[in-house]
Amino acid sequence: MDAGRITTLSNVPADSTVCFRVTDESDELQEAILVRTEPVATDGGDPVAEDGVTCWLNYCQHLTHIKLDKGSGAPMRDGEVVCENHGAYFAADSGRCTFGPCEGAYLTSLETTVDDGDVYLTDDDYTFVGLGPLERDDLDRASSSNVEF
Repeated sequence: MDAGRITTLSNVPADSTVCFRVTDESDELQEAILVRTEPVATDGGDPVAEDGVTCWLNYCQHLTHIKLDKGSGAPMRDGEVVCENHGAYFAADSGRCTFGPCEGAYLTSLETTVDDGDVYLTDDDYTFVGLGPLERDDLDRASSSNVEF
């Protein structure tokens, strides 16, 4: 079961995230992040993150063209992913924004599975491409600033 293998569960840090690349059904290249979690039960009693990891597309719900991180993985604080650009906080287990300009919004999830200590992307809508952030062309002058004019 090597197809879709992202990394080992032990390589997913508690204080940051693992950034990787995926393509969607239209072959658009995107970034996603793996987030370390503790098993948490929902109101219905089913665990949200039974394997200790969740996965989200790497963009803030405030301005969806802005990534959560600056290229090396989003920081974690008290069980929440922190958007380095807007200061928004997202619950690691549910993706719900608990503080910030997009409070109440949810990150876009991707399905993963942990098998024998390895984390696999198992979402039918996405294909694993490789670890690390998207490569940027040196001539790409698109701003990643969150300042609106």
